[in-house]
Amino acid sequence: MTDQPVTDRPQEASAPRAQILAVQGLANRIVRGLLRTPLVSHLVGSRLVTVYVVGRKSGRHYAVPVAYTRHEGDLLVGTPFGWGRNLRTGEAVALRLKGRRRLADVRVLTEERDVVDAYGVMARDNHQFARFNKIGFDRVGNPVPGDLHLAWAAGARAFRLTPR
Repeated sequence: MTDQPVTDRPQEASAPRAQILAVQGLANRIVRGLLRTPLVSHLVGSRLVTVYVVGRKSGRHYAVPVAYTRHEGDLLVGTPFGWGRNLRTGEAVALRLKGRRRLADVRVLTEERDVVDAYGVMARDNHQFARFNKIGFDRVGNPVPGDLHLAWAAGARAFRLTPR
């Protein structure tokens, strides 16, 4: 899926800041396989979930493995990449959580304050997520506010998924 700048964000940071691996497709296939494997999925699935997305224009189906954080009874997921534009508040999305496929209700967060807050929670909980999204930490272990803002400015979105 192509990534296009989000129009209500500052133009100086329109490219995603998250790191893309040269072999991202292969890595995603391997992770999806691990998340489907019964015993392994409970270990790998403590930080990763597969979100099944349908392109709103193309109708194509995507299975996207992403990091999540449990927060206030929901799963928080964040991404700067285009697949996130296919999720809509109030619409259900299929996901695979700890080996089990189920539906989840979606709440899309796009406002700066909401995304910065969600990314802060996710970065504190999962330092690998922080590294992937180029979010540093201050001396006391809090995410650097400027890095959180830059993630939002580059098009990051956050999602609150409530599994059914």
